[in-house]
Amino acid sequence: MTKPLIMLVLLCSLLAACSTRTQEAAPAAPEAKQQPATATESAVRNQQKGDARHEGIAATPSERKLLSADYARREMTAPSVAMPAPISVPVIDETRENYAQLNDHPIKAVIEEPVSTFSIDVDTASYANVRRMLRSGQLPPHDAVRVEELINYFPYEYPRRLSTHPFTVNTEIAPAPWGTNKQLIRIGIRAQELQQASLPPANLVFLVDVSGSMNSPDKLPLLKSSLKLLAERIRHQDRVSLVVYASGTGVVLEPTSNREQVLRAIDQLRPGGSTAGEAGIRLAYRMARQAFIQGGINRILLATDGDFNVGISDIGQLKQLVEREREAGISLTTLGFGTGNYNDALMEQLADIGNGNHHYIDSLNEGQKVLVEEMSSTLATVAKDVKIQVEFNPQQVSEYRLIGYNNRMLRREDFNNDKVDAGDAGAGQTVTAIYEVTFTGAAGYLEPLRYGNKKLGRSTTIGEELAFLRLRYKEPDGTRSQLLEIPLRKADARPSFSAASNEFRFATAVASFGELLRGGQFQQGMDFARVGQIATAARGADPFGYRAEFVQLARLAGQLLPGQATATYPID
Repeated sequence: MTKPLIMLVLLCSLLAACSTRTQEAAPAAPEAKQQPATATESAVRNQQKGDARHEGIAATPSERKLLSADYARREMTAPSVAMPAPISVPVIDETRENYAQLNDHPIKAVIEEPVSTFSIDVDTASYANVRRMLRSGQLPPHDAVRVEELINYFPYEYPRRLSTHPFTVNTEIAPAPWGTNKQLIRIGIRAQELQQASLPPANLVFLVDVSGSMNSPDKLPLLKSSLKLLAERIRHQDRVSLVVYASGTGVVLEPTSNREQVLRAIDQLRPGGSTAGEAGIRLAYRMARQAFIQGGINRILLATDGDFNVGISDIGQLKQLVEREREAGISLTTLGFGTGNYNDALMEQLADIGNGNHHYIDSLNEGQKVLVEEMSSTLATVAKDVKIQVEFNPQQVSEYRLIGYNNRMLRREDFNNDKVDAGDAGAGQTVTAIYEVTFTGAAGYLEPLRYGNKKLGRSTTIGEELAFLRLRYKEPDGTRSQLLEIPLRKADARPSFSAASNEFRFATAVASFGELLRGGQFQQGMDFARVGQIATAARGADPFGYRAEFVQLARLAGQLLPGQATATYPID
């Protein structure tokens, strides 16, 4: 054997001996202690054992501190405090986000179809979701842009007037800033306001998705911080319960008015498991019925990314459940969180059927807006099943189209049918709808009918009307609708777009913004730079900075869309 080979053998033997000694010297690892179950885990286990009730957790002095903005920010920036050790979560494909298909309204000839009927919509989810996408450097898919939700995201200072109805109606007519010979008819509804102190007693069920898909800083941690903002405003006459669902379901907190108990219960939520959404909703309704307040606010707040992947055998049956509970007086509001697997289509449908509204929470500021600043409108309904019908006068209007409300259209006969469900108006809310019209005699989109009959034989007074506006609504506990009728006269039209009110021009800018994001089929002569200019000039009072933020979003959209102007314009 050669000398180098002998040395190699000796070296290998030495290394093997050292390894053996090391293993013998190492002490045996102690058995890992089982960690105590979290509130979420305990609730789910209790429910699986047949006991859906979970006792409140004893408080320590440090647990009693109320949520503040700084505390919430610390929780958002340090998720390890609010969540256990990270678990393995697969990378989510952005294409899994689900949006219902929307088709833009076609141009309607008044002589063929003079009546337009639709339900109001007070959802705001689309605006916050579009904002999230633009800020991340991407344009939203067309179906994610519901123009009426962009318009109605903003409060409008419509005139306050004494009325025997739970809302007042304001209309305005002026030329459009786009196209040729186009006019806009803006219909504005302002619901009566209720201060928090005067709200009826509330029975609220927080139904929280704690599945593994919620393990992301923009999901469960943000959800918890947002719900705490609302929990801090619990009154002694209110009741709040907390239900969670993941692979199983459970009651984390029985109905209580103890603010500290609610905050502690929210704080201990942890993610894990698949998403048994249907079972969670059924349990939440049981809790809502258990604490039902006659004449009060009875509402479930479903907070989730909408990724229901377990337990739903039939979406139709789930919708029927929500509808039955709605008729029994329990409403459902949906709060969407997160990206990648966000199921906007299902969340919107459930809220619509449940006489609630659908919001998307992309930041703690949005949580503050929805759950604190607009708490009265989010929770309290002042008018339900609100329907709008407009009959256009062919002597004055040749064509029209409704901007937005693509999935809110009703049949003409639905207007007088009190069994047909429609949108609700919350306390203090403003609702805005805009029609684009072409006056008779001006060039329109459609070729005139060769054999159209323009001799209507109407009186001079009716002949001067552009349209006749009808609204129907029910009282919150009512079953029969009431009717309002308002004529719209050509003589009331503004001579120019610049002569219109700030509220009219700002709403028009938002409408144009939404239509441009959807492809801009009817936005001739408009771009995002022009949208920003109009919005800046019409900004008016902006105490929370929402309108200034919109101007920034218009600029971002202009930079992202090829061929769009990216000119800057002042905000102040």
